[in-house]
Amino acid sequence: MQMNPVADTLKEKPKVAAAWIDEIVAEKKEPEKEKVEYISQLTRYGFKNLFEKYSYNPGITQSAHLNPQASLFIRDYLNRHQDHLLALKDWGIQYFNLMDQILTRYGLPRELKYLAVIESNLQTSATSWAGAAGPWQFMPVTAREYGLMVNNRTDERRDYFKSTHAASRYLLNLYKQFNDWLLVIAAYNGGPGRVYEAIKKSGSRNFWELQYYLPEESRNHVKKFIATHYIMENEQAAGVAKKMYHFKPWTDGISPLNNRQQLSPEELAGAQTQTISGKFLAAVIARNVDMSLTDFNRYNPSFNEQLEQNGQFDLMLPEDKMNQFLANKYQILNESVQTMLSPEPVAPTRTVYPKKPLRKKG
Repeated sequence: MQMNPVADTLKEKPKVAAAWIDEIVAEKKEPEKEKVEYISQLTRYGFKNLFEKYSYNPGITQSAHLNPQASLFIRDYLNRHQDHLLALKDWGIQYFNLMDQILTRYGLPRELKYLAVIESNLQTSATSWAGAAGPWQFMPVTAREYGLMVNNRTDERRDYFKSTHAASRYLLNLYKQFNDWLLVIAAYNGGPGRVYEAIKKSGSRNFWELQYYLPEESRNHVKKFIATHYIMENEQAAGVAKKMYHFKPWTDGISPLNNRQQLSPEELAGAQTQTISGKFLAAVIARNVDMSLTDFNRYNPSFNEQLEQNGQFDLMLPEDKMNQFLANKYQILNESVQTMLSPEPVAPTRTVYPKKPLRKKG
């Protein structure tokens, strides 16, 4: 009988992988390259309970052997959310690419990026009633523990690049405890303690057997991930996305991600996000951080309109420009207010790219 080498590795050397993960978390760094392949073998195996059979064959499309107990969840979720998710798959491609790059640098399955979809719809501005924020919905204490700066001036939970690094470390740490991604996702939502309690009460470490011992929210969180995973990875469903290009998934406002698709993955990786409020003007900020208004609008489309409408805005700037902004924030605010009070008209600063230059009347 042929043995499963990945399963053997998982059984023989769990302490080695655990020690490496502890090192990654403690030092808040990426794993060394020679360790990534080893870690990726173990973490990929953690999707075993998502599939019909315990063994996982990465050569077969994942939708072909999903656990039958997931099919009903997927069918229901497809009916209610397929259009929204397919649209998100289209406009979120650059953000997914960024997350893919970071997750793989930690030896993590790329599919885990869909956790950010069910957590926040990829919104940097997302904030829960409990105070979790950003695309990965970190609480302040957890964010700091995994390497993010959260204070009155800076909130790196809203930075795609840095928050995905922190989420990767956190996910690795949870995986060290559970060795199963469905349990990790439940723990990500409700905390590891509740998952351990469900394991104890059920006598099982299989999600499908212990799910009813979990809080309903955590149980549904796992189901949402499974359905989102299926919709995003199913190439047949992906073909429908073409007709959804102009779909706007937000009914309560304009997503801060809309129209930022002009930014390259490199620009996104080098950018920082800071939630601001107050009477700021795009033209004044751009002038004070030495950016052209066109470049500023590429990073912050409809800045003036959205700030006025919502009372706050997730300002996104290259790191050096963000440092300039933070160092001169109150001066910029004062100049913006004075500009608004001035009898001279303020130049329009909406993200508009006219085909021909505007002409003065007369």
